[in-house]
Amino acid sequence: MIDFSTLSDFGNIQADVSLASRTTLGVGGHAAWLFRPSDEMALIQAMKKIPEDTYVFPIGRGSNLLIADDGIDALVLDLGALNALQTDGVQVVSGAGSRMSKIAQRAATAGLSGLEFMATVPGDLGGGIAMNAGAFGQQVSDVLVSIEVLSRDGQVQNISRDNLAMQYRYTALPQGSLVLSATFSLVKKDAEEVKQAMRDMRSKRSATQPLNLPNCGSVFKNPEGDFAARLIESVGLKGKQMGKANISDVHANFIVNQGGASCADVLGLIRLAKNTVKQETNIDLEPEVKLVGCTL
Repeated sequence: MIDFSTLSDFGNIQADVSLASRTTLGVGGHAAWLFRPSDEMALIQAMKKIPEDTYVFPIGRGSNLLIADDGIDALVLDLGALNALQTDGVQVVSGAGSRMSKIAQRAATAGLSGLEFMATVPGDLGGGIAMNAGAFGQQVSDVLVSIEVLSRDGQVQNISRDNLAMQYRYTALPQGSLVLSATFSLVKKDAEEVKQAMRDMRSKRSATQPLNLPNCGSVFKNPEGDFAARLIESVGLKGKQMGKANISDVHANFIVNQGGASCADVLGLIRLAKNTVKQETNIDLEPEVKLVGCTL
């Protein structure tokens, strides 16, 4: 792969970096390069230097990722420096590198409702936009106004929500583009009421999900009219273990890392759940977790 050390003019660049510690599941091999631009302008300038055939992969907290044990031959982007966050009336504007929990807290403090669910989503905004993240009956598309994206040739474009074809856990981003920022339109509400709603969501999440162990969040999307967790439990797979990974006995749509799990362990459980549910119920579960460098 190309030597990207010259990107040091625009931020921090490292070669052969382990990605396991950069995912909430704690699984994954190495990236050929990891680049953290110093700010948005540095990223825009750097993008113009990166050949278009380079595999560029953005990573936030890695909360919805399963990365191959062999790693990926890619330029991985850490956009954590793109974390500007401001409120203006009923609008919230945030950089792609902002933690969604931080955005929710800022909105609540300003007495703005609509992003409470983000308090329970352990990821950065860029990933949340890309997958139309949601929880507790709310999702990004409900309150999104527009996003700014960066194309591979260094051009910045503003795209309204209506042009993103957003659906359940899906956003139609332009091919190869990176989310830079997003604007949300919220509703004025008593700040304490908003904060209490967030506390209630966090409490419910803690009581029903295995947050004490590394995990990637929901493994499968919920099929229409049903729940992936119910289906997996109904075919007797709750608690099933492979290697150092197991289908959680707290929530069957979570796979947890018991310590030292491999991508192969997790993939084995995903395949087992998908195939068994299909065989016994004729429902084809679709992965919500993004597979990087590996396939089912």
